[in-house]
Amino acid sequence: MARADTAHTDAAADEGEPAAERPGAAERRSRGGWRDWRDWRGPGIWRRGLVLAVLAVLLGVVLALHARVPNAVGNLGSLVETFLPWFGLGVPVLFGCALLRRSMTALAALLLPAVVWTGLFGGLLTAKSSTSGDADLTVLTHNVDAGNADPQGTAEALVASEVDVLALEELPARSTDVYERALAEAYPYHVVKGTIGVWSRYPLSDTAPVDIKIGWTRALRTTVDTPDGKVAVFAAHLPSVRVKLRAGFTAGQRDDAAEQLGRAIAREPLEHVVLLGDLNGTMNDRALAPVTAQMRSTQGAAGDGFGFSWPASFPMARIDQIMVRGLEPVASWSLPSTGSDHLPVAASVRL
Repeated sequence: MARADTAHTDAAADEGEPAAERPGAAERRSRGGWRDWRDWRGPGIWRRGLVLAVLAVLLGVVLALHARVPNAVGNLGSLVETFLPWFGLGVPVLFGCALLRRSMTALAALLLPAVVWTGLFGGLLTAKSSTSGDADLTVLTHNVDAGNADPQGTAEALVASEVDVLALEELPARSTDVYERALAEAYPYHVVKGTIGVWSRYPLSDTAPVDIKIGWTRALRTTVDTPDGKVAVFAAHLPSVRVKLRAGFTAGQRDDAAEQLGRAIAREPLEHVVLLGDLNGTMNDRALAPVTAQMRSTQGAAGDGFGFSWPASFPMARIDQIMVRGLEPVASWSLPSTGSDHLPVAASVRL
């Protein structure tokens, strides 16, 4: 009789009929996915995912106490602060892992980094810019890149921006005359010192290099005589930084230059001051405090989003800055890519 039953089962399988499932198979199949609510019952959901919970807490601590990350070893603190907004990506990654692990402990721990990141950068996600028609002055800064293969096209793109004052950094000697010719009609006033220059629709005066102690001129100060009053404009290109395996974040020369630039700005007697330049650092970087402590970022005050400017192919950090003192930011924005590895950034301000 048993052999007959077996034969009947084999025949049913041959004819495509489903064979009887083993006891409990249906229950195990229904519980195989994380969406089954029964997987979220019982004390196990609090015991699972402890490693994920620890990682979430560590992420929140780094975000909250980034200023305490020491710079003594390889300028680690400045490196963390340069890319600090990107640490927020850890929240959705850990969130997905917590769901797969079915861990309420990890989900609860994720509240810490989520709240801290929102407190630090949530304001940048809201639209704050007004119309440029409300502004008295529009300015632009652009590291044009010494290796730029199309300086003429870059200059034409800058003219199309229709700003009032623009600062160019990393001007190579072989291409400076190209920029001068291409910008001459739109900007009749200009000065070039070393590898940095300022072009303006309004007269310039009292121009002088700013010594940031790097051996050649990469910063200058000039006065722009606008219809609404005089504005002191600083244009600067601070030394580059690198991440090296043994040396870490090599930013010592940039940090020293930032100190010198901050002193020059602090001595400025005019009420209205604008800083335009590639500072090779973000507003979060403590090493730029000599500058950032006394000036206001136009992107933070009147921009939409983070305004990342470098690298142009996939912007990850805003190291090109427009900062003001004694002026009210109205709008801040990034322009399309030129032949440079940086994006141009612009802002409008009210005197």
